[in-house]
Amino acid sequence: MRRREFLAGLAAFGAVPELPEFGGIARRHPPQVNGDRLNRHLAELSAFGKSPGGTNRVAYSEADLVGRKYAAELMRAAGLDPRIDAIGNIVGRREGREPSLPSILIGSHIDSVTNGGNYDGDVGSMGAIEIAQTLAESMVMLRHSLEVVIFQNEEGGTVGSKLMVQPPTDSDLDRVMRSGISVRDGIGRIGGSLAGLAAARRKAGDFLCYLELHIEQGGILDRTGVNIGIVEGIVGLRWFEVTFTGFANHAGTTPMNQRKDAMLAAAKFTVAVNQAVRSVPGRQVATVGRLTVSPGTVNIVPGEVTLTVDLRDLKAETLVRFTKRFEALGKQIAAETGTTFAMRATSTNEPAPTDPRLRRRIAQSAESLGLTTLLMPSGAGHDAQEIARIAPIGMIFVPSVGGVSHSPNELTRPGDITNGANVLLQTVLMLDRSGL
Repeated sequence: MRRREFLAGLAAFGAVPELPEFGGIARRHPPQVNGDRLNRHLAELSAFGKSPGGTNRVAYSEADLVGRKYAAELMRAAGLDPRIDAIGNIVGRREGREPSLPSILIGSHIDSVTNGGNYDGDVGSMGAIEIAQTLAESMVMLRHSLEVVIFQNEEGGTVGSKLMVQPPTDSDLDRVMRSGISVRDGIGRIGGSLAGLAAARRKAGDFLCYLELHIEQGGILDRTGVNIGIVEGIVGLRWFEVTFTGFANHAGTTPMNQRKDAMLAAAKFTVAVNQAVRSVPGRQVATVGRLTVSPGTVNIVPGEVTLTVDLRDLKAETLVRFTKRFEALGKQIAAETGTTFAMRATSTNEPAPTDPRLRRRIAQSAESLGLTTLLMPSGAGHDAQEIARIAPIGMIFVPSVGGVSHSPNELTRPGDITNGANVLLQTVLMLDRSGL
């Protein structure tokens, strides 16, 4: 009997601990990431798109191109042999001992919002590469193949991960990003190919699971002093465009009781949305983020106002209920103000619960490292919610100082980044040994 089979047999009976291999010999101390190297890579990545107003590495920009090149070089140094798929995602693969098994997928994104920070997406991307490098240096060969992915254009609507699991529409491809480049043109610009999109799509069964390390982007972990957030699910999202149409008229000569003031209607609706989501228990949130006023002149009663509503919750039924509530409120306010009301959906993402088995594995990994954990929702969207269509997903949060994100003041402490990467590594090792 070979030594590997002998040790595996003993492990099955609890005689020896289930540990990863080191040059064919069982290790008693699992590997840990190089935190200094990981944080150095994050600092180096932050130089691409750096500006006085914050990080500007928006999708398809020059800064995005050089940032992607840097990430690919790190993948190569970690032994991953990176390639750019037809979608434009950067994918590096480390073959496992049993290639027939579904691979374990880890990663995130490196594109930023306008005037953003240096941690959103970056921590998960650099952390995933660090996992691969640690495994290579420790000579640990997994049973499953490991795939590290840098998804393209997460901030523009989870484009890279969405295209990995479903075909695009023409409107998807024609959307123009902050760089001034459409998704259609951007795919070619970053090395992808529209002709190959279908062949690049992945299907159920390709992945054992997808794990994503990410900063919290909120202040719960930082405020409570908890080390690791275990994400219970990613909220669903509904974006609406609401228009109130009244009658533009002279501000000085139109009596108050004869006005059809679209701004007044919009203001009432904004307050009503806020009151509605606060009126019932739950974690639902809604935001009116932008108003466009026409004609937008000091001395004219506004004739038309268009505003946006952002609605989020972990439960699909809550999103449906509040959508109907907002429609009813809009019609009521229009009747009261002599205006007309129209509401249309502009974006929809369904809630994506994480897999409870992965949540348990993450908790066990954190506990083995002496780290505290908290089960929590993700109020922001992530690539994981797209991959949830074809594979179990899990997410690991690390604290954001002050809860600040999408800002040049975004900050996660180096020690917290290292903790999160180690939890990701131990979770990968545990899943590779024992499965879900």
